[in-house]
Amino acid sequence: MMASVITAIGSVLAGAAVGSVPSGYLVGIARGVDVRTVGSGNIGFTNVFRTLGWWGIPVLVADVAKGLLPVAASPALGLLGPAVGLGAVLGHTFTPWLSFRGGKGVATALGASTLLCPRSLAAGLAVFFVILIAFGFVSLSSMSFALVLAPFTALLYPGDHALLGCTAVVGLIILVKHLPNIRRLLSSTESRFGPWVRIFRRGR
Repeated sequence: MMASVITAIGSVLAGAAVGSVPSGYLVGIARGVDVRTVGSGNIGFTNVFRTLGWWGIPVLVADVAKGLLPVAASPALGLLGPAVGLGAVLGHTFTPWLSFRGGKGVATALGASTLLCPRSLAAGLAVFFVILIAFGFVSLSSMSFALVLAPFTALLYPGDHALLGCTAVVGLIILVKHLPNIRRLLSSTESRFGPWVRIFRRGR
């Protein structure tokens, strides 16, 4: 029992070590911008994309990799994949290198889920894109993804309680990190995703 607890804790810490690399912040600094001081102040893909344009793409790739790579390495290291994935999301959202101000966890959760629960990830992404196309809010799409990830995992991976628990906690983390977005959505001050505005508002 004690060995299992130690393995689980070690798995979370290993994932958090990788997830804590502040990709968006580092790309911003390389471009002469502290992304924490512009836009929404978030270091994730959406704010970097709005601030620095296509420089947001390497941030997205890096944030996805922070979830995917440690999970991929976990079997060889004797670690628990779901716990490593959870740790990666925790490290990304509460990075200690930036006073525990990190991203919102969606891209890193996507990377981890690619290997841990690809079927529930595919279903969650379908929901994400339907909401994004319909309304144009990345935040609303991300929260929708967070809400359905664990239910889809319960449906598509029955009996895997560790995976279900981790996806439920990840979904909760993403929702908590989006509380400022919820307030902006309620006050009609939330910004829509740029490409959505250009495509769907064209000619209006």
